[in-house]
Amino acid sequence: MQIIDTHTHYDDEAFEQDREALLESLPGKGIEKVIDVGATVDSAYEAFRLAKKWPHVYCALGVHPNEVGELTDEILSDFERLSGEPKVTAIGEIGLDYHHEEPGREVQAVWFRKQIQLARRTGLPVIIHSRDAAQDTLELLREERAEEAGGVIHCYSYSPEMAQIYVSMGFYLGIGGVVTYPNARKLKETVQSVPMERILLETDCPYLTPAPHRGKRNSSLYLPHVVDAIASLRGMSAQEVIDITRENALRCFPKLKNPQEIQAAG
Repeated sequence: MQIIDTHTHYDDEAFEQDREALLESLPGKGIEKVIDVGATVDSAYEAFRLAKKWPHVYCALGVHPNEVGELTDEILSDFERLSGEPKVTAIGEIGLDYHHEEPGREVQAVWFRKQIQLARRTGLPVIIHSRDAAQDTLELLREERAEEAGGVIHCYSYSPEMAQIYVSMGFYLGIGGVVTYPNARKLKETVQSVPMERILLETDCPYLTPAPHRGKRNSSLYLPHVVDAIASLRGMSAQEVIDITRENALRCFPKLKNPQEIQAAG
């Protein structure tokens, strides 16, 4: 089993007591690689530090829309400097969040645009956070030609119809623990309707723990539950889901590739 978890927050304080032991255990339990994704300025730098320390940990540099009040052009310049490092796989998580309108929508949009522009300059894909902001997110991505960078709509939560639009633009959809919830009808329809080649596995850990462990802290070790849910919805085997989503992750995030995989692709 070689599962790639494309969205984690192991820098989070929820892992303060056992972070080292948990990260060390992942490869032996079928989790081949994880991407630790920045949400605040501090967490982005911590994700970078974790990626430096652990061979199977990679990172994304970016700031969540509700945290962009702390962003500056100088910090983005530093992210750009670090973007050439081998373990920096993406710019994210970036986007719009109208569920918590802090800072205001205009401020969120300004920094969303700047971080997309950063991704296009660096040639890195984007990891998009969008909550209660479906139309504005899509319009802004189009205006900034984000499809030229590519990337993933993280924790996809909108309609199957909008999913088809994102897929047609070349984006991937991040699918995590929510797909195991009984009331996640729209997401289950989306998983059934989009091409399997556009689905990525993710946890968003420590959040969004899949059933039957809902209420506990999430980790990559619970991803088999997500795999099983997707396999059931698609009429596939769990191993097929793992294999296809692994290839998808390597296409979406080329820096995840091992030297032999780069050689084979070239």
